[in-house]
Amino acid sequence: MLPAHAFLSAFLTFQTPAPAQPTTPAQTSSAEQSAERAASSAERAAAAAERAAEANARMAEAIESLARGIARTAPPAEQPPAEQKPETAAEKKEEAKKDVWDVTVGLGLIFITGNASTVTFNGLLAAERKSENWIYSVKASGVYGESRPPGLEGEVETVAQVTALNAALQLRGDRRFNEKISGYLLGAADTDHVRSVEFRGAGEAGVGIIWLDEKRKDGGESFLRTDLAFRYAREMRFQYYPIRSNLPDVSIGGPRLGVAFRYGLSKDVSFLEEFSVLPSLVDDARLLINSQTQLTVRLTKALSIATTFLFQYDSVPAPGKLPTDTSLSVSAAITF
Repeated sequence: MLPAHAFLSAFLTFQTPAPAQPTTPAQTSSAEQSAERAASSAERAAAAAERAAEANARMAEAIESLARGIARTAPPAEQPPAEQKPETAAEKKEEAKKDVWDVTVGLGLIFITGNASTVTFNGLLAAERKSENWIYSVKASGVYGESRPPGLEGEVETVAQVTALNAALQLRGDRRFNEKISGYLLGAADTDHVRSVEFRGAGEAGVGIIWLDEKRKDGGESFLRTDLAFRYAREMRFQYYPIRSNLPDVSIGGPRLGVAFRYGLSKDVSFLEEFSVLPSLVDDARLLINSQTQLTVRLTKALSIATTFLFQYDSVPAPGKLPTDTSLSVSAAITF
């Protein structure tokens, strides 16, 4: 058994830590190399990360360029229809009538029997078509009338006398320069046996100016147009009544001024005035004036009643004829 002082000495030696040994130069060099290797690895990692970021940026640019190219070649995407204002009934009707023919046919008849016998028949046709650049119109009319004078009972029946026998046709085409001004060509033909006109053909070229063309909220409309043109016509004359005989032909040529005015007193009542003056400068000096005044009352959407007053003046009529003719007629008109 160990003595007590020897046991205490061994115990103290076990509990006290050994002093640190000094670092040798070889150990220091190894630590520095490890630090350098770690730093180099970090630099290489940073460079790799930078290269990866650059590659990602180039890839993003390539994808963006490809997307732009596809957008240029791809058809445009359908846009949802814009919200449209609901059309009024008048606008829908106007759109439906655009660039189509508006046709009006009128018929009138007067028939009298008894002590006197009279029959008068008249018909008319008017058609118009409007487009963005052109206006086409056709007008045709005809009148026939005869009268049998009264005679005493038992006597030989008297012979009927023709009181009206005429017809007219007019074709017109307007080329619009703008909303107000148009140039036009017109062709016309007519005959009037009572006035000793066997046939009259005419051609006209001029300018039309629309001063007023509007539709009001109450359904009425206002229209005013003037024409300034030059007309030439050749009139072949023949006397049919009372004795048939040939007459010399004449020519008509000179400037023509025309006015067409239409005013709607309401949506169902309208007033129309067409007036023209033609001073002839060829052959004998001659003045021709025509006026047509019409009042139309619409009964239904398609049916209307028209009252027409016609005034015609010719300063140099055929021999034996009066210079002025007038007529008043009532007819039913149907609009298509």
